Amino acid sequence: MGIASSEKLAKRIEEILDSKKGKDIEVINIEEKTIVADYFIICTGTSTTQVKGLADEVVFLLKQEGKEPARIEGYDSGSWILVDYLDVVVHVFLQSEREFYSLDKLWKA
Repeated sequence: MGIASSEKLAKRIEEILDSKKGKDIEVINIEEKTIVADYFIICTGTSTTQVKGLADEVVFLLKQEGKEPARIEGYDSGSWILVDYLDVVVHVFLQSEREFYSLDKLWKA
């Protein structure tokens, strides 16, 4: 995808999450730390319904823009949903799950 286009995708996802009232949205550039992706986007929802709604909105709007996720994990539980766009990986958490896994601290260090 290239760094410029992955940065653009990350910003678009951040906008979508913000428009749906996602909390504590973090866009973390990880391209220098791993080959897994260029960006992790981490966001908190206040309930399993909101977590699913945030993930659904990202998938729905990006699909309209021609971007399909490579995979989606955790949707059934609704406590941590991962939406993988290969160069950009979206993590939508319940607060308790986000605190437990501390991806923000791990990847920002």
